[in-house]
Amino acid sequence: MVTRAKSSTLPTPRVLLVDDNRSGMMARRAVLEELGYKTDGTTDPQKALEMFRKEHYDLVVTDFKMPEVDGVELIGKLRGEKATIPVILISGFVDALGLTEKNTGANAVIMKSSNEVQHLVRSAGRLLKSPRKPVRSERGAPAARKKTAT
Repeated sequence: MVTRAKSSTLPTPRVLLVDDNRSGMMARRAVLEELGYKTDGTTDPQKALEMFRKEHYDLVVTDFKMPEVDGVELIGKLRGEKATIPVILISGFVDALGLTEKNTGANAVIMKSSNEVQHLVRSAGRLLKSPRKPVRSERGAPAARKKTAT
């Protein structure tokens, strides 16, 4: 059973989808809109960056392998604009390239497979439900601790 993201008291989460494969983007868009999310999509990573700068998004879902700018490069640029934006990276090369949250900067990495929809729904729900913790690369030096008298 699919649970809806909409609530009468909370604003509708906005999701930016980026995939050079229009069919893949439209399929993900249909799934996320069915859940109640408002989505915008583009097949061009550069246009996605422009859209991100002009609009407010609560989540970005991007493909990894795209011409000119890959998903990891796009994530880096998005983080430069807004470090706390949650990002889901989707790729058919997760295992072959060893893509992980740690080495891509994404909050979730999903393999394109027959289980992709379930993983996308679960990851989007998790990332949009709770305040996002910075990924390891965003954390600065530990805050200075107060010294206590002994």
